[in-house]
Amino acid sequence: MNPHQQILLFSALTAFTVVLLTMPSLIKVARMKHLVDEPGENRKLHQRSVPTIGGIIIFAAIIFSYALWFPRGEALDTTDAGYRELYRLMGAAYGDFKHVIAAMVLLFFIGVKDDIIGFSPVKKLFGHMIVGYILVVMAGIRISDMHGVLGFYELPPSVSIAFSFFVYVVVVNAMNLIDGVDGLAGGVGLIAALAYGTWLYLAGDVALALLAFVLAGALAAFLVFNMHPARVFMGDSGSLIIGAILAVLAMKVVDHDTAKLPLKLQQLPTPIFAMSVLAYPLVDTLRVFVVRMARGNSPFAADRNHIHHRLLALGLGHRGTTFSIYLYALAIIALSLVTRKWHPNIGLMVLGVTALALALLPFAWPKSNKG
Repeated sequence: MNPHQQILLFSALTAFTVVLLTMPSLIKVARMKHLVDEPGENRKLHQRSVPTIGGIIIFAAIIFSYALWFPRGEALDTTDAGYRELYRLMGAAYGDFKHVIAAMVLLFFIGVKDDIIGFSPVKKLFGHMIVGYILVVMAGIRISDMHGVLGFYELPPSVSIAFSFFVYVVVVNAMNLIDGVDGLAGGVGLIAALAYGTWLYLAGDVALALLAFVLAGALAAFLVFNMHPARVFMGDSGSLIIGAILAVLAMKVVDHDTAKLPLKLQQLPTPIFAMSVLAYPLVDTLRVFVVRMARGNSPFAADRNHIHHRLLALGLGHRGTTFSIYLYALAIIALSLVTRKWHPNIGLMVLGVTALALALLPFAWPKSNKG
């Protein structure tokens, strides 16, 4: 195992251990202080009070592990010939590091306040605008080239900033919206983090792969407590952090240099791979928004019309529903690899139609009497 692989392995194990050892104490404190979500509302699926602040430990584990294992310069490149390139890469990596940390801290406080005493939508939107400004404008984490997808290549700076801001808002809210069944948001986030982390490692970006693997380690341990019947929910403090990290990773993948990737992955257009990894939250969010607006309701009005609600109504149960959606996420990622040699627009069309058709399939099935 080389030094890069050791960094990624130990960082994931560190995040996993922090969550595994500290979550029981958080659950105990949350119950003592009554920081729980009570059952009762029609759209809620749990039958007993459950602590809602699991995101606090996820956040702490990510920050601790990311800072502890952040690679030193010599760990990235030890050759004299690569010194200037090493200096450039480390400068970019530290720039990403400080801005991502700043954005995560701000999102953490927004999420914690929302979990405990609530947060007005206007103030929450203002907070997202600040985070978006930090990531897209200050850090320069943005999509600047679509690599021929839909006929677009290099984007003008103003379009790149606006589009990247839109991507950040969509991904963060999509991860927040799918957090409705035990183990769902954590598992989908884990699959996405592993996919992006592996891709970034193969592309030679250990610093960004580190961010993905500490997220994966934290979520793997969180699922120990969040699988049905859940002992803790991640809350907004967790889903906002997960969504923001995945948005950063997705945008970085789209604009990343692919020269160091294996040939098979170089053939896969980066925007298509980035979208395929987040296919489930994106398709579910698009579907519920369209349905709500078609019924004359606000697209942000909570209801029981998500895909996971339909799978539960078909009698799959919490575990059956989450594992079905895990398979869906893995299948779409695998399909993106199969279509890698196709024209980007044809590959996008096949992936989009397949993802949408599979997502609508449960609604063509008659409901189970158990639902």
